[in-house]
Amino acid sequence: MFEPLTLKGVTLRNRIGVSPMCMYSCEDGMANDWHLVHLGSRAVGGAGLVIVEATAVEPRGRITPWDMGIWNDAQAEALARIARFLKAYGAVPGIQIAHAGRKASSSRPWEGDRYLGEHEGGWPVVGPSPVPYGPNRPEPIPLDADGIREVVAAFVRAAERARDAGFEWLEVHGAHGYLIHSFYSPVSNRRTDAYGGSFAGRVRFALEVVEAVRRVWPEDRVLAVRLSCTDWVDGGWTGEDSVALARRLKEAGVDLVDCSSGGIVPDARVPAGAGYQVPFAEAVRRGADIPTAAVGLITDPMQADEVIRNGRADLVLLAREFLREPYWPLKAARALRKADAVPVPPQYLRAY
Repeated sequence: MFEPLTLKGVTLRNRIGVSPMCMYSCEDGMANDWHLVHLGSRAVGGAGLVIVEATAVEPRGRITPWDMGIWNDAQAEALARIARFLKAYGAVPGIQIAHAGRKASSSRPWEGDRYLGEHEGGWPVVGPSPVPYGPNRPEPIPLDADGIREVVAAFVRAAERARDAGFEWLEVHGAHGYLIHSFYSPVSNRRTDAYGGSFAGRVRFALEVVEAVRRVWPEDRVLAVRLSCTDWVDGGWTGEDSVALARRLKEAGVDLVDCSSGGIVPDARVPAGAGYQVPFAEAVRRGADIPTAAVGLITDPMQADEVIRNGRADLVLLAREFLREPYWPLKAARALRKADAVPVPPQYLRAY
């Protein structure tokens, strides 16, 4: 876990990454001091990679009105400040670009996680088909061919801004029921045109986004994609489907697949437990011959180290554990008797 990882021209000082986690703390999509301190402290704490939360490529692509955005230059300038800080303290700066699709226009999780109507500052949502996310959610407006092209172009502009802001790791969010996932999952995609029906049709939108982004994202920087490797529902997307899509993503220029799961329906029965998604990372890594990241209830240093040591994934991404412990890599290095693997900031030496 404490060995460097090099992909393309990017080298992580270790294989510990901060998973993108929404803070729901922006005004008009602008990163602020909260995000600088929140993300910066994880870089100071020793993470090799810090990925900025799901960052919307257009206003209607936000999960909530308080989401991060990168659809204009002012937002990119605010994010550039964060990228510079992360790099200055030894972490590779990453960012996840996203479109919430039919799960957009929601309240914040601690405020009920419900749909916000236009009278509450919300907006109409879009998707592949008029299939609502769940009860009390609106039917999404199906994207036509022009609408699909507009969204692809929005992803491209977001990638260009992320590039110019100094990010070295770009992740396209294709998971958790958001727009890209809703296209490739048969649960939410009922289309009969070229973007629906067969596996090839349903993954077409994901591949078009990735191919367009790869054209503007520098070849020496990392392009990753987060997938939901199963829907956890009968008749939904499966692990085998994910391996097949990962092969196509690799051909399209993707350097790593971030293996998550679920999110397509609100009532899926997810067998959550310690490292419950690691088998997906292992299967995609072996089946598609592509580097992977494992994420999901990875909390213990020995557990995380085992994932890397046994070749089940190339990188571990921690989420909630980093909320509890910003300096988890320092703690893990000592637990594994590799204290020198993560240098203590000199300002903190008196505590060690």
